[in-house]
Amino acid sequence: MSTHSAVHDPRNDSVEIYINGEFFPRNEAKISVFDSGYLVGDGIWDGMRFHHGTFVHIERHLDRLFSNAAAIDLDIGMTRQEITAALQSTVDRNNMETDVHVRMMITRGNKKTPSQHPANTVGGPNIVIIAEHKVASPEVASSGVKLFTSTVRRPGPDVLDQKLNCHSKLHEVIALIQATKAGADEALMLDVNGAVATCNATNFFIVRKGEVWTSTGQYCLNGITRGLVIELCRSADIVTHEKDFSLTDVYSADEAFVTGTFGGLTPVTEVDGRSIGSGVSPGPMTEHLTGLLQDAIQRATS
Repeated sequence: MSTHSAVHDPRNDSVEIYINGEFFPRNEAKISVFDSGYLVGDGIWDGMRFHHGTFVHIERHLDRLFSNAAAIDLDIGMTRQEITAALQSTVDRNNMETDVHVRMMITRGNKKTPSQHPANTVGGPNIVIIAEHKVASPEVASSGVKLFTSTVRRPGPDVLDQKLNCHSKLHEVIALIQATKAGADEALMLDVNGAVATCNATNFFIVRKGEVWTSTGQYCLNGITRGLVIELCRSADIVTHEKDFSLTDVYSADEAFVTGTFGGLTPVTEVDGRSIGSGVSPGPMTEHLTGLLQDAIQRATS
């Protein structure tokens, strides 16, 4: 099981993919082997939800996208309005109305020869948008996921800033493989100092004595849902900390959950073979915050 597990939808077999302003059937959508993302992982991406005709919290996603582009000195070549129009044209092309997950990927473009140097890029960036009908697995939402703490650490910003939503994800993949081979669903990852940072693909929270704790944010993805949950907690007068904490704090937590654009809040029932709280999923705080998040999404799409 995974926080990205989805209900099978046969409509996805025939979706059309946006590539640099054109649409291609799923099985014909291709990028050059000289693409910068394929060659050296030189690119950025963002994932968002499309509900009831609206891209949920799109301004936050665009802020993150353009911030990431600036961080790697990538000229997207399109304005926020043009990006929004391309996203809308993709869901329109596929006759999509709701329960859609959209992934946009932007690389520096094709290289004239395999290399790292941006000067070898020919033409502009490659922009791909994949929209799929996706509903999170209700089984995962109800039964939760099990985590295993990987030996792979989240590096500091002087190595690879973890707030950067980039294509260089190999350390996360290795952590996930280690976790699944240990019998867990996903990986919990520590930062360079040994404090709890995040999971391989989601942001991690614990609940202790009615308080919600998450990491400082310096060693994890700048998650849109993570930020929303923190805001919702504070608006509801739930004591919330962005702080360093250890696995000792995790093992004795009352509840734990992870957040992501696709799955929203997913309960965590076990970490490193230890049951979290009662081991019954989800806990009362997780249920409460799930309701608050659903209300926030409904307000954003109404």
